[in-house]
Amino acid sequence: MTTVTPGPVSVSQAAARSPRASGNGPGAEVEAPEPAVRRAELASFLRSRRERITPEQVGLPPGRRRRTPGLRREEVAQLAVVGVTWYTWLEQARDIQVSGQVADSIARALLLDSAERTHLFALAGVADPHADPQCPALSPAIETMLRQLEPYPAAVINSRFDVLAYNRTYGSLVIDLDQVPLEDRNLLVLSFLYPAWRKGFVDQETVTKTVTKVVAKYRAAMVGHMTDPLWKGLVARLQRESPEFCEVWDRHEVLQPDQPTTKFLTTDLGLMTFDYTRLWLGPRIGPQLVTYTPSDEATRERMTTLYERVRGED
Repeated sequence: MTTVTPGPVSVSQAAARSPRASGNGPGAEVEAPEPAVRRAELASFLRSRRERITPEQVGLPPGRRRRTPGLRREEVAQLAVVGVTWYTWLEQARDIQVSGQVADSIARALLLDSAERTHLFALAGVADPHADPQCPALSPAIETMLRQLEPYPAAVINSRFDVLAYNRTYGSLVIDLDQVPLEDRNLLVLSFLYPAWRKGFVDQETVTKTVTKVVAKYRAAMVGHMTDPLWKGLVARLQRESPEFCEVWDRHEVLQPDQPTTKFLTTDLGLMTFDYTRLWLGPRIGPQLVTYTPSDEATRERMTTLYERVRGED
């Protein structure tokens, strides 16, 4: 069983303010740098959301006749508790800083739904302090895929190394993941705080290499989540509870994801060797489906034995 756990500046105007020539001469095309494009898109998005809301929807009096639809900028600023000039600059694609807390206030003032809220924070380039903890990629189709991949071990793992879902074979490969609290189903937590998980590696040298790689990959991934309380909280917890993690973390090593062969030493079935593959379920910073394919016939036989055992326990 699968376990689930005037108006705003246009892009062309922004480019004119911050030109980057893509050729030579007066006829050369000019492109906007990414920050300018992002600010222009954010400005247009905010205006479009503002214009669709009536004063009555947010508890404001209709007031005198309006020349444009929706709320005025000063009304949005009032609802979001930000300065009128600052919000005006935001809708003009000025180069100003937006914090997560202010973006949250604007999202609430504009009555954004979940998808719009996510889009706002992505354009602002800040972490959502109240992000939805649910993973949108864990659809029934993904759960079915995990089951259909059996007896091959498979799991859905996000960029923070949380194990979001897994099939029966993966859940019993090293330790019984069903017995691990949800908040601990994370490859970093398992690697540093669960001795039984570490025993699943072939030898101490393999343990050292593996945990070092996991930390290096986490640090590389964290560059896009530096202000995210969930990411910072995980590091803080491991620093409190694992001196070994502190030592590895302080090396500042980084490593991008690879596709190697991995080995697990099971308690009673012996050594299993797998080639594992990542299938991204969304943006590259999002969750991925990880599948393990036996590297040899002995592993295939032992994997099948393990699967028959866990299937018989259901």
